[in-house]
Amino acid sequence: MSEFNSSHYAPPPRILSVIRNLIFVYKLWHEFLNHISKTSRDTLGAKIDSLFIKIIESLFIAGYLPRQDKLPYLDSATKQLDLLKFFLQISWEIKMLDNKKYIALSKPLDEIGKMLYGWKNQVLKTPATKTGENK
Repeated sequence: MSEFNSSHYAPPPRILSVIRNLIFVYKLWHEFLNHISKTSRDTLGAKIDSLFIKIIESLFIAGYLPRQDKLPYLDSATKQLDLLKFFLQISWEIKMLDNKKYIALSKPLDEIGKMLYGWKNQVLKTPATKTGENK
């Protein structure tokens, strides 16, 4: 894998859109987190928070890497997103989150998942160019 060097590559706007959307949902989650009981906040809440951060990190790094190096980060983000959705569902089932909050988080995460799937498929289908193109 190439070393991460943001001065060589800039992510295309549509990739920034995925990250921007994820950060928007994270901010929403963070507002909800402050209103969750301390016990839940320190256990399941912390796990969910950690997954959000890991996904943001993976996508940020992938956005700056050359095409041939993106796939491991996109795979990691996809797996982490699935785990995030799973833990959010558990938090809803145990009534840590009410219906309205769960839906407010789940719907945009589903859209982010579709965007991430599209990005991953684009990386898989389009060969890297010799000029270091990183779409």
